[in-house]
Amino acid sequence: MLMGKQPQISDAEWEVMKALWQAAPVSVSELTQRLKRDWHPKTVRTMLLRLQKKGVVASKVKDGVYQYFATVTREECTRSAAHSFLDRVFDGALAPMVAHFVSGRGLTADEKRELKKLLASGSSEKKR
Repeated sequence: MLMGKQPQISDAEWEVMKALWQAAPVSVSELTQRLKRDWHPKTVRTMLLRLQKKGVVASKVKDGVYQYFATVTREECTRSAAHSFLDRVFDGALAPMVAHFVSGRGLTADEKRELKKLLASGSSEKKR
């Protein structure tokens, strides 16, 4: 598990990370084919290099071809992004964020049950 604060990952970089989490290690050309966008391989390579500088992607050479893979889990990145959003938008307060999303979208019966279960289990304790 990565300790400390993780770097910010852009929306486009999230797409690359999702593809890496699904099938890694992969070459630039394989990754380009897996992405839902019509990006040029040079664009994908540039994004991979950016992600490497951020420390969330690494590469190894296999049969003369660079193979890229994530160095952090999806859960770690999701947790970091969620905490960053909570801190930036809601000053770290969880209850106003939940209230905002519930009032704006509503919850299904299943979502209500799941939320009640999470709150009852003590998962709402701060784990920072």
